[in-house]
Amino acid sequence: QVQLVESGGGLVQAGGSLRLSCAGSGSFLSFYRMGWYRQAPGKQRELVATIPRGGNPNYADYAKGRFTISRDNAKNTVYLQMNSLKPEDTAVYYCTSRDFNSRDYWGQGTQVTVSS
Repeated sequence: QVQLVESGGGLVQAGGSLRLSCAGSGSFLSFYRMGWYRQAPGKQRELVATIPRGGNPNYADYAKGRFTISRDNAKNTVYLQMNSLKPEDTAVYYCTSRDFNSRDYWGQGTQVTVSS
């Protein structure tokens, strides 16, 4: 059974930084593509960034230049370094993983709050 456990969320002032981590448990086949989505109150869940095993990352436009996604394949862990945070980045951030059969798995989410 695949589990994704996020950590690193919290409260930060505008302009600050946070680093999110997501550790996956299960077969490495379950972690072909890992990434992050976010959902703000009253809004739909949206892509932040994804990174495939051995491939190049993909970012949402608003994340380019501010956020950096990376992964440690040996640990089935994905990271999201967020810099220059803005109040509009406030959301619940969800870790996700897609396996080689295109099945998606989700973490429980971690709250990120950016104060102005």
